[in-house]
Amino acid sequence: MNLQKKKDREELERRIPHMPWYVEKFVNYKLPDLSPSSLLEYVRDYEAFFGWLMAEGLTQADRMSDIPLVDLERLHMDSVDNFRMFLATRKDQANSRTTISRKLSSLRSLFHYLSQIAEDDDFYPLLKRNVMAKVSIKRTHKPKDTAAKLEGKLLQEEEIEAFIAYIRQDYASDVASNKQALFAHELNHTRDACIVSLILNSGLRVSELVHLNTDDLDLKKKLLYVYRKGKNDDTFKTPVYFRNDAIAELESYLEQRETRYRAPKREKALFLALANGKNEGSRMTKRAVQEMVIKYAKRFGKPYLSVHKLRHSFATDYYLRNDLYKTQEQLGHASPETTQIYAHLTDKTMEEAIDR
Repeated sequence: MNLQKKKDREELERRIPHMPWYVEKFVNYKLPDLSPSSLLEYVRDYEAFFGWLMAEGLTQADRMSDIPLVDLERLHMDSVDNFRMFLATRKDQANSRTTISRKLSSLRSLFHYLSQIAEDDDFYPLLKRNVMAKVSIKRTHKPKDTAAKLEGKLLQEEEIEAFIAYIRQDYASDVASNKQALFAHELNHTRDACIVSLILNSGLRVSELVHLNTDDLDLKKKLLYVYRKGKNDDTFKTPVYFRNDAIAELESYLEQRETRYRAPKREKALFLALANGKNEGSRMTKRAVQEMVIKYAKRFGKPYLSVHKLRHSFATDYYLRNDLYKTQEQLGHASPETTQIYAHLTDKTMEEAIDR
């Protein structure tokens, strides 16, 4: 189990006893299909809802764990509308439309389970009346809208190699007057170029990249073995292919990994960082990778570029050469709907190609 999933599982186990018994029943039902991280998000959403119920006097329970099912059955549509308004206007943490839709969707999943799937000892539904079945939750981001927002903010085919070359070489001349930046670049440029090349040639998520170990890489077969987001089986890693274009950068980095980053034998992480004042390298964090990409992107003239947009850049090019379902599998999307944004992005690319 990777470190983040372990932390999320522990946090989930800590919060569950404070929930009503039927929430624990729902979590156990979902456990084979959803990761601890996803289930933790559900529980956080339920905490916000149950806390609101208590504050509004819609339950007589003094603790969340004591809120009975009958209080859920008595809810009216006005109550749901008021909860939606509360989420949108709360002073401490105003929620976006996307976050509100997700929280309502979490509630609808719980209510559906209690009214349609779970049964009491007499085979009757646990929840006799489901107010959430009346709630319409609109998609806040359609694939076409997402594609429109990404347009012009990704690396085009001819820019991919140029960006990697910039990280490897040209960045140094741009920071020549900054001794600290120049020293950091001298230490890390091979690693940084390797990371960016790997994302641009595989479509990895940053969370998947930072959890890679040295034995997860097979250069001969051009394979990486990663824990995919949303997968609950922590004993199984998914094989993900990368393109030939990433091999040279990987080989260059691997030659330096142990000596340049003073990697201790116990450290299995593929990508290492040597923090100030430390004698040994340790696993790079997500934040370090994200900040590294932004640093180079700004100097390169692509200030909107981020790690996730590198993934989008790969996916757009990959989709042009393959199809929706191969792209979905390569990126690890749970639904083809998510992958459809690349269909809209490549429509524009194809239009420009015809003009050229």
